[in-house]
Formats: sequence, C-alpha cells, structure tokens
Amino acid sequence: MPLKALILDLDNTIYPVSAVADDMFHTLYDMIFSSGEFEGNKGEVLDAITRRPFVVVAREFSFSKDLTEQGIQHLQALTYDKPIDPFPDYAIVRDLPYTKFLVTTGFSGLQRNKIDCLGITHDFEEIFIIDPTQTNQIKKDIFELILTKYNYTTDDVVVIGDDLNSEIKAAKDLGIKSIVYDFANAYPSTAEMIAIRNYRELPALVMI
Repeated sequence: MPLKALILDLDNTIYPVSAVADDMFHTLYDMIFSSGEFEGNKGEVLDAITRRPFVVVAREFSFSKDLTEQGIQHLQALTYDKPIDPFPDYAIVRDLPYTKFLVTTGFSGLQRNKIDCLGITHDFEEIFIIDPTQTNQIKKDIFELILTKYNYTTDDVVVIGDDLNSEIKAAKDLGIKSIVYDFANAYPSTAEMIAIRNYRELPALVMI
C-alpha cells in the first residue's frame, strides 16, 4: 500500500538543539547550576536538556520542587527570535511527495518560536505542540488523532524522530512504522529498529 504521510518530531529531528542550546538556555543553565538542587553531574544535565522535555529532565535528575517550578515559569516566558538552521539534509524530507505532520513536546510559546525561526510552518499539513503544563496528552494520543482525523491506517504513515522513549515508542505501541533519525550515530540499525544517519537514506525506505 502506498505511503501517504510522514509524522515528524522537531528537536534533534529537524534541527540540532545543540547548535542553539547555549544561546537559548544560558539563563536556565545558570538557574539550575547556581541552585545545586538536582542530582547527577552537570554534563549529564546539559545533555539531557538538549534531548528531552524539561519536565522529564527535572524528574530524571530529581530537581527540587522550587527549581522545577522556577524552570517551568522561565521556559513558559522564554522567547527566541534568531534564525535557526535545520539539518542540511532536511531538504530531502521537505521534497518528499507526502503529507507531513509535525508533533513536538515542549512549552508552546518556545516551540512555536523555534518553528517560526526555522521557517518550516508551510512544510506541514498540521502542527501539534504538546505542552505538558497544559495537557496530559502524549504523542501516542496525537498519532491516534491524526489517524482518525485524516482517515489513515497504520500502514499509511511513517513516524520519524530521535527519541526512542517518546515518538518511536508511541509509533511502536500503535503498530506504525518508525525510523530513528540518528545524526549522532548512537544507535545501530536492527531488525526491530530502523536507524538512519542522514536523510539521504530515507527515500529508499519510504518510497515503495
């Protein structure tokens, strides 16, 4: 059955968070490390913030209640208006002849800022921002919504992302094919998990 749609994650799937993290999050970093109210080492926290939503990082590293609340308030008010460059190979995804959806988790204002700075709004049929301070929905819920709203079967779509415990797990739970965008070369491709290093590999996997 011909593929109809791609569902993409945002952070570390369309652009590398590490390229803008120091500029975007320097005040957040100062808040966290000056407080000392967390477990784990600084390097681990810095890496996690570039890869996972703040509320997940706060739980993982046992941020104090006060620090978690301060971080949330800070990120809810944070804006960013500098240009962000997508991965160079993202142009390959943009040109693929499928309907595309963007599903991202984070604070709604900041995620929208990132999307605007990337200039990718018109690449997508619909954009979904899951703000954990406003909803209990997870990506699995949004994937189900897309299937229902657009009358897709699980065979009609492919999910692309970098987080094995978020969009990739959600796709697996629903029986949707998923592809890990592994720009950092962290995961081997296996029979159970397809991982690509560059979007040049994508057309051969989806254009059947």
